[in-house]
Amino acid sequence: MKTKRQIIEIDEELCNGCGLCVPACAEGAIRIVDGKARLVKDMFCDGLGACLGECPTGALKIIEREADAFDEKAVREHLKKTKAPAPSPFAPAQGGCPSMTLHSFAPAAKKPAAAPKGAAEASGSALSHWPVQIRLIPPTAPFLKNGDLLVAADCVPAAYADFHRDFLEGRVLLLGCPKFDDKAEYLQRFADIFRANDIRSVKVLRMEVPCCSSLLPIVTEAAHQAGKDVHVEEVVITRRGTIDQ
Repeated sequence: MKTKRQIIEIDEELCNGCGLCVPACAEGAIRIVDGKARLVKDMFCDGLGACLGECPTGALKIIEREADAFDEKAVREHLKKTKAPAPSPFAPAQGGCPSMTLHSFAPAAKKPAAAPKGAAEASGSALSHWPVQIRLIPPTAPFLKNGDLLVAADCVPAAYADFHRDFLEGRVLLLGCPKFDDKAEYLQRFADIFRANDIRSVKVLRMEVPCCSSLLPIVTEAAHQAGKDVHVEEVVITRRGTIDQ
């Protein structure tokens, strides 16, 4: 019997088939079919949205519509038959696309204050997490909590030689390109990040080229939409890899 209730909706345009939502659904209501997440049957979805926080692209949302009532007995039978959620065709054996699996790293050992004259300078990564692309980081990622963000245009690490040492240490990196990516998607993603986390500060690191100039307004507008008062600082890098004073 159909009734008006809350149920998951999957935006196929946003879904990239990563499969992270599949194991997050304890009822087995989601499956990857032809590279996209699909709702198996309405009766398997309880509408509670446990899968929402696992989607890195925002393809999942809860809506209210006419649907078959949630059937717990049918779910139990379904789980007995399937035994395990169907994995993504792009996923490794342990499930999920490796490029979007969340990781937090221990900080690398700091370089010595001074190296012997003529000795090669040791390098160490200051990256504290994975993924780093703005579009792939879910607002619920644990490394965002109480974080100091470094929102960097993706050309910056190529231009600025000491990116890790001078900017990344102690910060959560969100990397992207405001020219080629969707600005509206960025705005929504940052607003969701600000709403879900007590962000302490944001440093926007961009190139001097005009196409990078929208990065700061996106971040500040997102904080405004989220109703958060966050200190935001901008640093501009020249094409020759220096800081624009």
